[in-house]
Amino acid sequence: MHYNIKNILVNHGFGCKDSYKNIYINLYDALKKAILNRTFNRGVKLPPSRVLAKDLAISRSTVLKAYDLLVLEKYVNSITGSGYFINSTKDKKFHTKLNTSIELGSYPKISKKGISFKKNVHIVSNANSKGIAFRPGLPPLDIFPVQLWKNLSNDYWKNVKSSELSYSNTIGLESLRNNISNYLKIYRNIQCDAEQIVVTTGSLHSLSIIGEALIDRKDEVLIENPTYPYAYSLFKSLKADICTTSIDDEGIVIENLKCRKPKLIYTTPSNQYPTGIKMGLKRRLELLKFAASKNTFIVEDDYDHEFSNWETPVSSIFSLDKQDRTIYLGTFNKLLHPAIRLGYMIVPYYLLDTIKALNRQSSRFVSPVTQSILSDFIEKDYLNKHLRHVIEASIERKRVFLKSFSDNFNEEILVDSRNTGLHIIANINNNISDVSLASYFSKKNVIVHPYSSYFINNNKQNGIVMGYSSVNTKVIKETLIRMKKEYDSFTGK
Repeated sequence: MHYNIKNILVNHGFGCKDSYKNIYINLYDALKKAILNRTFNRGVKLPPSRVLAKDLAISRSTVLKAYDLLVLEKYVNSITGSGYFINSTKDKKFHTKLNTSIELGSYPKISKKGISFKKNVHIVSNANSKGIAFRPGLPPLDIFPVQLWKNLSNDYWKNVKSSELSYSNTIGLESLRNNISNYLKIYRNIQCDAEQIVVTTGSLHSLSIIGEALIDRKDEVLIENPTYPYAYSLFKSLKADICTTSIDDEGIVIENLKCRKPKLIYTTPSNQYPTGIKMGLKRRLELLKFAASKNTFIVEDDYDHEFSNWETPVSSIFSLDKQDRTIYLGTFNKLLHPAIRLGYMIVPYYLLDTIKALNRQSSRFVSPVTQSILSDFIEKDYLNKHLRHVIEASIERKRVFLKSFSDNFNEEILVDSRNTGLHIIANINNNISDVSLASYFSKKNVIVHPYSSYFINNNKQNGIVMGYSSVNTKVIKETLIRMKKEYDSFTGK
């Protein structure tokens, strides 16, 4: 192990101006303090006396005297022909003449924003758990073309120019934004200019930027109930007044709202999160009319479009909007894999300069390397091919999951069949706490989310939210068998 010996010794008192000791004593004390403070690990070799003498601008004999004292007190072991090595300090006690005790003080308070996120971090986060079945929101991870991606990465580094290693455009690489624009035209029937697209790390990052751009204290924000818990935490942390609206069979309910003048409406119309309800065309038009009457923006979070709109697509709110008041959010984290950390938003021109300024001054952390590789991935038609494999695998895994779940649980836990996308909701008996059940499953390395945690008020529903597509059919069957055994153990059967 390499140490900056000079800095270490100075930090432990060597060469201090008020030292009245001989130089070799001063050096000895500094070395001993460093050894006792475990700055040097046991067995580490000290620098040769000639080298240390040169570094400290002192004589070699001075260094040797200090080393000899350390050997005498068994702090250091001298091996002829090899050098000086640190001994164990386990049984050594070090007393200093200086009074170094400091009264413990208190720390500053955590911000309300920090408290808000800390309070809700447990709701849907199982990132540290072993295994991924049946964590909601994960695509078929095992079929991602790793080798293909690796080849694109190698090509990037072979051909990269030094100028491309500098800071990149804060709203994203132009090539990627152009390819995202083309992808949206083909797969989502969305027409937008590439300059309106801002690359982010995902939906929450996009919402954070939007919130900073629009929300002041006490501004009203209208969100669906139930909803994406982290979105609620984010808006709450910005000290917004949260208004909620329920969900019916057509999606967000916009009648009899208590909001006077919401500045922002957050909705997940393609696959309402977490109910899975798809907002009808008529309701989308009504929502646009309401937003226009209130001079508000709509945030359309289309987080898993392909999984929920592949067979029966509905026009996005963004494409229906004639007033340029819809901010459209998309992500590749659910289409490819979460580790890619890459999403995007389409920003109305009214907000574009503000969003650019916020990005430029706060967030440059979307890797241009990843952006470049994804751009090639789209341009070379790999995304198109992978997308079809993903949809095919997802459909098959959902079929297997539903059948195997029914075979194991019979009618003890009923699945809500209307759910689409990457997760399924199962209703459980009201005398069982879904939070406790999810926590128990997590300890057994089966990941589910408590449905009640997605609700904002006290009118919560009881159930578990499960993903089905992240693992192959064999693992699905095996995990559901184990899950049923754990469920029986939890309920005392």
